[in-house]
Amino acid sequence: MNNKLLLPHRFKTIGWVILIPMTILGIFATASGYELDWLNMKVFALFNDDLFFGSEDTSGSFRFIKTNVTLTLIGALFIVGGMMVGFSREKQEDEFIANLRLSSLLWSVWVSYVLLFLAFIFVYGMSFFSVMVYNMFTVLIIFIIRFNYILWRGTKSMADDK
Repeated sequence: MNNKLLLPHRFKTIGWVILIPMTILGIFATASGYELDWLNMKVFALFNDDLFFGSEDTSGSFRFIKTNVTLTLIGALFIVGGMMVGFSREKQEDEFIANLRLSSLLWSVWVSYVLLFLAFIFVYGMSFFSVMVYNMFTVLIIFIIRFNYILWRGTKSMADDK
C-alpha cells in the first residue's frame, strides 16, 4: 500500500524522543504552574483577549505581546512528536496496518468526543476550560495508544502462533 501522507519510518523514533519528555514536562508544568523565566518574550498574536491576567494595552488583534511561551513550546513540541509517532510508516506497512490505522483513528475520535460530551454535562467554570485544553490532545493520545496496543497485541499473538 502506498500512502503518501505518512512520514518515513525513521520519524517514529524521533517522535518518541520528543513526545515522552514533552508529556512529562506538560503534566508537570500544568500541574505546578511552573514557567521558565528565560521563555518570557515578545510574540506576534493574531488575537489576545487576556481577561484575567492582562491589561487593556496587551489585549487586541494583530500585535506583539510579551508573554511566557513555556506551555506554548511544550504543547507545540508535543503535537510535533505525537504526529511523528502516530503518522510514520511501520517497517512493514501492509493492508492490516492501514486498516488498523484507520480504525484506531475512528475509535480515538469517538472516545474523544464522548469524553468531551461528558465534560459538557458534568464540568463547569474554569475547570471546563482546563478540560478543553486537555481535550485538544486526546484524539492524538488515544490514537497512538490504541494503534500501538493493537499492533503489539497482533504481533505478540502471531509470535505465539509460531
